[in-house]
Amino acid sequence: MAKSTTPATAVDAPPVRAEDFEVAARAILPKAIYDYFAGGAEDEAAIAGNRAAFARWRFRYRVLTGASEPDLGLELFGRRLAMPVQLAAAATQKMAHPQGELGAATAAAAAGVVYCLSTLSTTSLEDVATAQGVPWFQLYVFKDRGITTELVDRAEAAGYQAIVLTVDTPILGRRERDFRNAFGMPAGFLYENLVGPLSRTGPVDVGQSALAEYFSFQLDHALTLKDLEWLAGHTRLPVLVKGVVRPDDARRSLSAGARGVIVSNHGGRQLDYSIATLDALPAVVDEVGGELPVLLDGGVRRGTDVLKALALGARSVMIGRPYLASAVFSSSYATRSSCR
Repeated sequence: MAKSTTPATAVDAPPVRAEDFEVAARAILPKAIYDYFAGGAEDEAAIAGNRAAFARWRFRYRVLTGASEPDLGLELFGRRLAMPVQLAAAATQKMAHPQGELGAATAAAAAGVVYCLSTLSTTSLEDVATAQGVPWFQLYVFKDRGITTELVDRAEAAGYQAIVLTVDTPILGRRERDFRNAFGMPAGFLYENLVGPLSRTGPVDVGQSALAEYFSFQLDHALTLKDLEWLAGHTRLPVLVKGVVRPDDARRSLSAGARGVIVSNHGGRQLDYSIATLDALPAVVDEVGGELPVLLDGGVRRGTDVLKALALGARSVMIGRPYLASAVFSSSYATRSSCR
């Protein structure tokens, strides 16, 4: 029999970089679920643009500085963190791993970094708080302000340490992979923060089309600075504004009570052909970086990506798809190991 020339997949070979986990996730997950996690809006140019921006930058490095033991730690909002890489909010994580958001939060706590929980999580914010790490809560603002305040108050009571207000989702992006796959959450999964008393938001264990309709009718698509001022005044927690790519929006967010901004284009899942986040970063840092922390997400895959963001003024980066893919791989690896 002729020897196969097909290279081993990342499912069989040890992963050595973030992209290997993504290859493994594609081989393991049902296509509709993989595409939901990996896909973006329309042509997915914004996803490609985020990676291309990191590829364009090069280092002019210094030598003979005597550096021997670099300290990767940093402080954000009074908490010392182990490294400038935090876990960004991502919805429906139980589709990636049985432990879902709680597993990711536990890993973040062990690593000494932030875990940001999505409003649309498949584990309740109270259960995730038991990981006892440094939890932040990502917030969508509902037209029913009572729902919004209940979520914020629950997060505050459970020990969350910041609110991350997403502002780049007035409507759900046109995610064409999900339309082609007729994507819907598998049976048994729910958005656990929106059950019980908050079930008045209506059912949300639905496919892409119904989810877009839910965003349109339930979430406030006309947020203004007054809404940010209201939120910052409602909670004692620091509020970070996520989805900023312009320096003037960063300045306005600061004036309305934001304690931080996250330069983000929603991982390319909202407005396609958005500016790459690394390209947007320097102007935002120049405008407000001396007054509040500026973070970045979108396209981060390597340590050199992190270094580029830091060199351009970010206090930290946040990652999403890489840790979701690694969760898929770890779940599959544990299953295959137990069968040996």
